[in-house]
Amino acid sequence: MLRAQQALLERDLHKKMVLLTGPRQVGKTHLAMAIAADQPSAAASGKDASSARQQTVYLNYDNFEDRAIITKMAWLPDTSLLVLDELHKMPGWKNYLKGLYDTKPVSLQILVTGSARLETFRHSGDSLAGRFFRHRLHPLSMAEIPAADGRVLDRLMERGGFPEPYLADSLDDANRWRLHYVDGLIRTDILDFEKVHDFKAMQTTLQLLRRRVGSPLSFSSLARDVGCAPNTIKRYVEVLEALFIVFRVTPFHRNIARSLLKEPKLYFYDTGMVLGDDGIRFENLVATALLKHLHAVEDTKGIATSLCVLRTKEKREVDFVLVEDEVPVSMIEVKLSDSEVSASLRYFHQRYGIPAIQLVKNLRQERLEGEIALRRAESFLTGLIA
Repeated sequence: MLRAQQALLERDLHKKMVLLTGPRQVGKTHLAMAIAADQPSAAASGKDASSARQQTVYLNYDNFEDRAIITKMAWLPDTSLLVLDELHKMPGWKNYLKGLYDTKPVSLQILVTGSARLETFRHSGDSLAGRFFRHRLHPLSMAEIPAADGRVLDRLMERGGFPEPYLADSLDDANRWRLHYVDGLIRTDILDFEKVHDFKAMQTTLQLLRRRVGSPLSFSSLARDVGCAPNTIKRYVEVLEALFIVFRVTPFHRNIARSLLKEPKLYFYDTGMVLGDDGIRFENLVATALLKHLHAVEDTKGIATSLCVLRTKEKREVDFVLVEDEVPVSMIEVKLSDSEVSASLRYFHQRYGIPAIQLVKNLRQERLEGEIALRRAESFLTGLIA
């Protein structure tokens, strides 16, 4: 399946180094290989077939032979596209990339793929500034699947958007993939990323979070259920976020400090991991689609974005607020079948004038009620930019 970001990555590779991040098994390597296959052919470049084969080099740091080539920078000089996978496992990889980029031939394009550690380096202050463009690859969404309709929406709710379970021949195969995926994340990725002293507590935390999607996240409540300190639970959640397993939606407030003191909501990148009814799974699916859309805006247009929730002390709440450059551009209430406009959505729209949408999965007719739009989920989600 052709990923929507391919053309954008190919464009940016002509300008700078590209860092491609995202969850495990979301399709980063497949996308890198598709970009490699799209490199100019031997005929187009005026070279013979043997030269064309050397124009693209894919090296994975987990492979012993590839590691030696990476360390020595021993690829052939006519390489036009260099794909480096899992490079964040290399000691001093940031300085390595800086030196590689600063001394490379003008014709060499560099694509670096990875997950948690490649993403988190941005928060540490880094000498790579000005040398790269970042792209985040998300699971498949309605906007990315050709001719997406109600059946595609149901399949995404059931299986999630990771390519392998979504495209699996049966639901059993999709469930078997997820069982191994979750087990691998806990036993390998989490332990590789952070020294977790209580393995069982981390497993329990993850299982409890799967049942609390869309609800206010209380570290104290989780800590009581797991039997450990709230700060430990907070660190577990931070690790799960860093590994692209979950993401937080924080309350919107113009005073950022006040917003951070309020309880966020939590969602999974993989809707298939959600343990709940159709309403909760649908809300999670919408959350992933909106986050993917906002990240695409940020990565391709350079506009700072965030996905938030609106909530008052009186328990009025709207599920999602899309924020660009600290300004709320729209708010969205998610409903499985209710076609009556939410009282909270109406309240916030009247008070703050934020454009309002009620997104309904089972809606007979799209319409306006005053200035509030009632939209079918499938038509709205397919219209997002990614």
